Amino acid sequence: MDDVTDFYTIGELARRTGLRARTIRFWSDSGVVPPVQRSEGGYRLYDAEAVARLDLVRTLRDLGLGLDAVQQVLERRVTLREVADLHVKALDAEIRTLKIRRSVLRVLTERDSSTKEIALINALARLSARERRQIIDDFVDHVFADVVDEDAALVGGWMRDLPAELPEDPTSGQVGAWVELAELAGDESFRQTVRRMVLSGEGDNRLEYGLDLRPLVLEHAGAALSRGLAPEADEAKPVLTRIIPGDLPAQEVAALIDWLEMVAEPRVERYWQLLSILRGQEPSPPAVPAFRWVLAALRAHR
Repeated sequence: MDDVTDFYTIGELARRTGLRARTIRFWSDSGVVPPVQRSEGGYRLYDAEAVARLDLVRTLRDLGLGLDAVQQVLERRVTLREVADLHVKALDAEIRTLKIRRSVLRVLTERDSSTKEIALINALARLSARERRQIIDDFVDHVFADVVDEDAALVGGWMRDLPAELPEDPTSGQVGAWVELAELAGDESFRQTVRRMVLSGEGDNRLEYGLDLRPLVLEHAGAALSRGLAPEADEAKPVLTRIIPGDLPAQEVAALIDWLEMVAEPRVERYWQLLSILRGQEPSPPAVPAFRWVLAALRAHR
């Protein structure tokens, strides 16, 4: 420091603050810590306030703020609180991206993925909440197009019930579930399957009937499956009667077989399981095997 002028050169500031002279020069060139004046030899000179200013700039830079933001704070164009709040949000977004990237890598360690599949998994996992919502909305809008049935509208609402965001620190299972769900929603054969199911139930009470039938199927057909009872066996007849009345007319039995062939679709059940996983819930045990047991038993005995 010059005893006469009480000014510091860049070299003296560097020794006093521990910063590199090149860093101080760069910040000075950027206007963050401007010199007070220049010496007769053309050297930049700084006053005691520059020391405090450099300490603040270093602290803000260590916290990750850009020089533009630092300068706005120093010039009081924005408050430090405002800048800090924006920076916290930016860091939160960056941390979230890193967590998702880590989860994607976990998924890749658990499956033998091709180069194309790796790119797809990464792209799908990094989509914004709005983009993920759009994928599901497009799927539901397609399969329920022009259907005004109240039951169908209810099911459509359930199929849209996707969390707004992936969890803060998604597990590999949740990332994998989202990727699988997006692949299902974009699969044309799956769309056609669900569309046929929706159109077949329009205007009748299929939803109510299916909800009433499900617990009976799970209880009795599920138990038969657990025991290893073949649906074609004679012992399966009383089990089937507990689920489907034995006096059901042949025409209704035929219609029921057609309905069961359509609803006992593993991919549809998988869709519901994936939604549960994304909501952080334990998915329901598979019901399709029990429904297929009933279907096989109906063909064998009715």
